[in-house]
Amino acid sequence: MSFFSLLPLILVNIIIIFLFNLSTAADSTYNVQNYGAKSDGISDSSKAFVSAWTNPATIYVPKGSYLLGNAYFYGQTCKSNAITIRIDGTLVAPSDYNVIGKSGNWIKFERVTGVSIIGGTLDGQGTSLWACKNSGKGCPKGVTTLAFYNSNNIAISELTSQDSQMFHILLDGCHNVELQGVKVSAPQNSPNTDGIHLQSSSDVTILNSQIGTGDDCLSIGPGNSNLWIENIVCGPGHGISIGSLGWDIQEPGVQNVTVRRAAFSETQNGVRVKTWARPSNGFVRNVLFQHVVMNNVENPIIIDQNYCPGSGNCPEEGSGIRVSEITYQDVHGTSATEVAVKFDCSKINPCNGITLLDVKLSYKNQPAEASCVNAEGKASGLQQPTSCLQSSILQQVTEKVMANKDTEFIVNDQIRSSKNENLEANEEIWTLRQQMIEIHRAWANGLPPPPFPTDNVKYLSSLPPVSHAQFSSIQTLPIFIFSLLNTKLPYASST
Repeated sequence: MSFFSLLPLILVNIIIIFLFNLSTAADSTYNVQNYGAKSDGISDSSKAFVSAWTNPATIYVPKGSYLLGNAYFYGQTCKSNAITIRIDGTLVAPSDYNVIGKSGNWIKFERVTGVSIIGGTLDGQGTSLWACKNSGKGCPKGVTTLAFYNSNNIAISELTSQDSQMFHILLDGCHNVELQGVKVSAPQNSPNTDGIHLQSSSDVTILNSQIGTGDDCLSIGPGNSNLWIENIVCGPGHGISIGSLGWDIQEPGVQNVTVRRAAFSETQNGVRVKTWARPSNGFVRNVLFQHVVMNNVENPIIIDQNYCPGSGNCPEEGSGIRVSEITYQDVHGTSATEVAVKFDCSKINPCNGITLLDVKLSYKNQPAEASCVNAEGKASGLQQPTSCLQSSILQQVTEKVMANKDTEFIVNDQIRSSKNENLEANEEIWTLRQQMIEIHRAWANGLPPPPFPTDNVKYLSSLPPVSHAQFSSIQTLPIFIFSLLNTKLPYASST
């Protein structure tokens, strides 16, 4: 039988396969109305949404208002790694806050992978709960509108969240998440309505979003890393905050955070780090705030390590959180207060590695002021207000060594007069050599230097801790000191 005689049969089979695939693709979209959801804003559609969730495909929410009580979606009830929820309508929470106000979350996803939410509006109807809280009456805590726990590969785009009872969007224990084109809306007097809160999450990207709320536009809690936040408009609200941190002694740190191209309008804060003045082993490091515009912001740039909202019973032990390597680049605009740059750092662990690059902030058409407590760092480029950062002792010594200045700053007369002698024959210099080795080890491991009583190294015992990465850029200092003492480094380091 020739090929041409078989051609009609082949074409028929191709058409049948195509139509089957087309039918399967069409059937893979599940309309919540087919599961009993009503778009009247009155009938509870929670069960219909959860029922649609068990199908590994696209869940479609047509136009209209859908009343939902608690709606929880779990990974074990749907094994698909690619579910899209496309929303053209509005999901509405119960107007009586007592219905869900003690449950923690309104819409929750837990241990899911590959979930995408596209479009739609989530209306938390939090107005009555805010009024209750602001009146001082006994009220439930309220719920987070949309929460993801221990989930991976999440995408949220073009979603609007309005009038949440508490947090609008929460990511806790999530990895590889992208939020784009998100809009958050709540009035300035809505308490605890953080726009987006991140906790114990990594590789999170937040782009092109507009957030106005009664608390932090974005809050970054303990345990977050590798965050990229870009093109954010914030206001009203409390700004973009790292923290609060340091309430617990054992607490994971925050690192590798980039915030760029952000605009703040009449917010309480601009870019903020806030920690409690309590013992903690946490940290904040490697943070960049870049290309930031302030419009009448109360605290445009602030590190507050004595954070204590409200009044009374504030801890005063000194924050254990180590804040280092924070860079502010191209931050400009207007401050609503005279002090536009405020670094109120820990008396136990001073901030170090703070960098200001081209900062221009004014107050009532005049240069604003800066305030620094326990803050070490450097400034370059345009500085308005004038930087109040102090150079660390380590930086001062390094600069002198690099410039081949008089070594009197580094060693006393006894060391200088003995530097060419047999060090091991001089007991005091030998002791100093051992102390230098221990200090070097502390530097290399990011630990605070030991508190040596010897006067020769008294100033060294006050040096702030530096990470191993930082150490590589300042190794000129220990190399110089050890060469001065005519001995070798305990272990090699290279650039």
